[in-house]
Amino acid sequence: MRIITISREFGSGGREIGKRLAGQLGVDYYDKEIITAIAGKKGLDEDYVSDILEHHGWQNVPLTFCRSLTTVTVVRSVKADLLVEQTRVIESIAKAGKDCVIVGRNADELLREHHPFNVFVCADMESKIRRCMERAEKNENLSRKELERKIRSIDKNRAEVREIITHKGWGVHTSYHLTVNATDWNLKELTSAVAAFAESWFRRTNP
Repeated sequence: MRIITISREFGSGGREIGKRLAGQLGVDYYDKEIITAIAGKKGLDEDYVSDILEHHGWQNVPLTFCRSLTTVTVVRSVKADLLVEQTRVIESIAKAGKDCVIVGRNADELLREHHPFNVFVCADMESKIRRCMERAEKNENLSRKELERKIRSIDKNRAEVREIITHKGWGVHTSYHLTVNATDWNLKELTSAVAAFAESWFRRTNP
């Protein structure tokens, strides 16, 4: 079984790379599908689940939550409860035993026993703002300053989540097998390079 995880800065193009990578390799792809599964199990709206996991801070999450996602039974924070369910969903994906690409959600650490190939995608702020503007919904009219604030807020939240779950820094190069700077790259071409690197890595580690 081959698992590829894509961690990424918001707006860097990591999600698109992950989707293209799955298509190019002919494997399953998981991103919003994880949110759908969580929402279904909890009986919640998908947009609500996505907003809580991506945008909200930790307000009242106890520090004892660290390293106990699979064993916590009673947690005050809604976000912590959703992260418990998210971990279960990600683990169930791995247990299915099929090759796949998983975007975000600290899957690289949660599935480390399965030895995934871990990629981190970054880009400079100008590129991230431009990408967000190009992909914005018609009713989303954020200024460049507001977009930068949104990008920094979401990435800060991702860093906090990783610290709480894994006690490791987010975006630290030693945590990943490949770090990709997507600034000014054609993502289709970049995906092919990532795919070639991943295939080589799997051949080396699973001869």
